[in-house]
Formats: sequence, C-alpha cells, structure tokens
Amino acid sequence: MNLGYFSYPLPANEPVHSYAVGSVERTEQKKVLAELKKEKVDIPMYIGSEEVRTGNKQPLRPPHETGHLLGFYHEGDESHIHMAIEAALAAKESWASMSWESRANIFLRAADLIAGKYRYHMNGTTMLGQSKNVFQAEIDSACELIDFLRFNVHFLSDIYKQQPISSGGMHNRMEWRPLEGFVLAITPFNFTAIAGNLPTSAAMCGNVVVWKVAHSQIFSAQLFMRILKEAGLPDGVINLIYVDGPTLGKVCFNHRDFAGVHFTGSTGVFNSMWKAIGENIANYKSYPRIVGETGGKDFVIAHKSANAKVLSTALLRGAFEYQGQKCSAASRAYIPSNLADEVKDLLVQGIQSFKIGGVEDFGNFINAVIDERSFDKIASYIDGVKNSNDANILVGGEYDKSKGYFIQPTVIEAKNPRYATMCEEIFGPVLTIYVYDESKFEETLDLVDTTSPYALTGSIIAQDRHAVELATTKLRNAAGNFYINDKPTGAVVGQQPFGGARASGTNDKAGSMLNLYRWLSARTIKETFVPATDYRYPFLRGESEGI
Repeated sequence: MNLGYFSYPLPANEPVHSYAVGSVERTEQKKVLAELKKEKVDIPMYIGSEEVRTGNKQPLRPPHETGHLLGFYHEGDESHIHMAIEAALAAKESWASMSWESRANIFLRAADLIAGKYRYHMNGTTMLGQSKNVFQAEIDSACELIDFLRFNVHFLSDIYKQQPISSGGMHNRMEWRPLEGFVLAITPFNFTAIAGNLPTSAAMCGNVVVWKVAHSQIFSAQLFMRILKEAGLPDGVINLIYVDGPTLGKVCFNHRDFAGVHFTGSTGVFNSMWKAIGENIANYKSYPRIVGETGGKDFVIAHKSANAKVLSTALLRGAFEYQGQKCSAASRAYIPSNLADEVKDLLVQGIQSFKIGGVEDFGNFINAVIDERSFDKIASYIDGVKNSNDANILVGGEYDKSKGYFIQPTVIEAKNPRYATMCEEIFGPVLTIYVYDESKFEETLDLVDTTSPYALTGSIIAQDRHAVELATTKLRNAAGNFYINDKPTGAVVGQQPFGGARASGTNDKAGSMLNLYRWLSARTIKETFVPATDYRYPFLRGESEGI
C-alpha cells in the first residue's frame, strides 16, 4: 500500500577531503592504515545468509609491499556459483515487492555509513589492497561510491515518476519492473566505486545479483558488502563470490534465469561473454541485458595554440595518476611541432619530480601496479621500445618487482604514429607521444580517429576556438567522454556520465539515469472506466440506419 509519493532530490556531490598536512583526515587515515596492517583478515564469501569459508585460502598482499600479508580470502568453486544463484532467486520475490522507499533508504544509509563511520576504512582497504595513494582512494572509494549510491536513488525515483498520458475515460500507467531472473555483476580491480556501483545499481531497481569481484579488489569489496548488510540489505539480494571467470561464465551463461550482465573489464573478455550469451540465447526466459564498459586507448590532441603548461599538466595527471590504471587514462598524445620541445622538457621535469613508493607515505604520487601479470605485460612493452627503431624512451623505462610491482612512469616518443604503444591498451604508467606537423591539425584529427578501435575518453587542448570546434566535431565518435582543455580522466557522477562506444563498451553511462533503464523492464497498464458493450463502431452502420 502506498501512503505517499516520496521525494529524493538531486544530491550534491560528496566533498573531497584534501588530506593536507595537519588536517584531521590525514591523521585519522594514517591511524586506520596502521590498524589495517596489524590485523590479518579472514575473508569469506557472502552467499544468502551465510559467510562461506571454503578452506581454500588465498593470500592478500599489497602490490607495493608484497612481503606483507593482509590476510586471506576463501576462494570458491562451481558449487558456490550455483549456491549464489539459488540464494539470489530465493530472495527475488520479497526484494522486488519491497516498497521503493525501503529499498532506497538502504542505499542512502550505506552512503552515509561510508561518508562517516567507514570513510577511512574504505579508503584504507583500497589503498592497501589496490595500491592507491590517499587522494586517489578518497575520490574513488569514498566520494564516487557515495555519489553512485545517492545519485542513483535520485535518478531511479525520477524514472518511477515517468508516466504516460491518459485520455478521457481511461487511465494509463507504467510499471518499472526488475528483470526476470538474476543479474551477474563482474567488477574490476581499479575502482572500488565501480565495483560497488555495478551490483547496487541493478539491485536498487529490484533485481537480485551474483557479484564476482576481481581477486585483487577483494579487500575493499568485502568491506563494502559488510556495509551494505549493516545498512539493512536483505540476505541474498547481492551475493559476493570469489571464483574464476571461465567457471562463472559456464554456469551463469547456461542458466535459464540469467537476466543480464553488468561488466567492467577487458574488451576481449566482454567479447567472449557476448558470444557465449548469443550461443545460449534460446535457453533464456528473456533476452538478457548486456552492459559493459571495456578497454580504452585514450588520447590527448593538442593544437598549435595550446598552452604548453596546461598540456603537460593534463598529460602528467591524466597518464600517471593511479599508475595509468584507469580505463580513461591518457595513453597516447599528439603534440604539435611548435610546442614539442617545451612539452617534452616539462614532461621530463615532471616525471623526475614524482615520488614513487608505498601508500603510507602520503608524499608518494606513484605507487605500484596491481600484480605481477600486469607488471610483466607493461615491462614487455617498455623492453620492446628499447629494441625498436620506430620509437624511443624519452624518460622512465625502469622497473623493479623485488619488493613491490613498481614501474617508473615512462614517456615513449613514437616516430611511427601507428607504433604498437600508440594503438594497443597497456593499462600502466606509460604514455606515448607523437609529434605532428603543426600545419596538419585536421589530418591529425583523422589519425586520432582511426588509430585505435576504442572510443572511451579523449581531450583537446587548444586556445583557438575554431580548433576546439573542429576537434569536437571530427572526433564525435572517437570518445564517449570528451574533454576540452582538461585531462581525459576524473568523470564525476551526475556531472560527466561515463562510458564509451566502439570497442570500449555499450556506452550505457554509469552515473546517469541511462544506466538504470537497463535494469528495468517496463509494463504498460491501461484501465478503461466504462468498458464498451457492443463491438460495432459507428462507421459500420449503414446509411439507412442513421446516426
């Protein structure tokens, strides 16, 4: 029974703490980091009402300090995927029938718990588990995650208010139902906020979720799961499991009740998932929703009118914050010949000033890459440049994994604009620049548009407004998020809805109303107040019958 129409106004974005020297938040964050390092956690899976410990314990270690043990997580197998699906489907009816205000308030409470009681613990688990410096953790695991929860409540409330018109003698209404079945959320290591948003955005709409988290993000993911439970999330609505990807796909994509997948990860994995879903399409109750944000080869193109300091700052931040492990990170840059020498000097100076090390020293701008596999991949690209005639290393190029997975921020200068590091996703602290003839700006725009299969983010740096307009037009399909005189990273919920097309995903724009539509299935209901009692319409009457 509805007792009122409840309002969830547009929220303000969560303020970002500075963590400046002498600040309260700096002191508190350091205290929590010390506490987290002292304990050894034993992390279960969360399936239905159970904390599942399998005994197959896998170690958790900070990427920047591989000799330290944070604790263990209990890895699952195929049986636990089936358990999670069963728990989700068992919870489905009661969750879908719960009033919207009760569902909404669970997520709003979770946001407030993160903003207050758990802020430094969310940041701390992200810093230690994913090797993020304090500022990168703050904007991710605190502010962006809080914003996703609050803004999605507002957006969904507005969707529910969207109703059709009604003519005289009838009333039309629209029901925004959850999908029929369970939603699979597969989340990445690099953003705690993304990992939190993918399962909760679907759950908020009344869906039940099986959540498979990247193993390298378990430390912060399990804390978020505990916060959701403290906020009142019923058992079985979201089920957090730690299993391998192929086994997960085999079970979920063959299940009749599979209703959709919310994914962030590599383009290759997403393509294989799409193929598996297509091959099983006849098995499902309904056509699954396939939503994915995948890879990127994000660009910065500068016009000859650009300010060299603005450009170099956009590159130093856009390419190297969080070690370049952002889907949106600047990975290729096109520098006009008139600015090349100055910009290269500024890049070298900037990188040589970076401090590199662990997250507990807040003076470190650069930390470790996520794991050994990533380290080895990035190192292979750097080694390839050292043996190439088509590119050279301008600055950086060193790496060491003796104590943690540290790669020195590296700038490559490519002589060939289609050299491998200008085209392929590296996902690390590596930026490749190409110097073009300053008189060939428009031709270079065509090069930017055709070099990479991806289309996630990009930016134009220019003071000439005609150049800005030309780039905005010609690169319309080259990036789902396009920035003018800024780095191509740092999308804020509600301000820059995030997502790309081409090989970068389905562009369903996390942080906006568009994403939530994907987890809803509309039903139109028409009610006639005085129904007809004769099938014959007036036009059927003959001339002799009169009016």
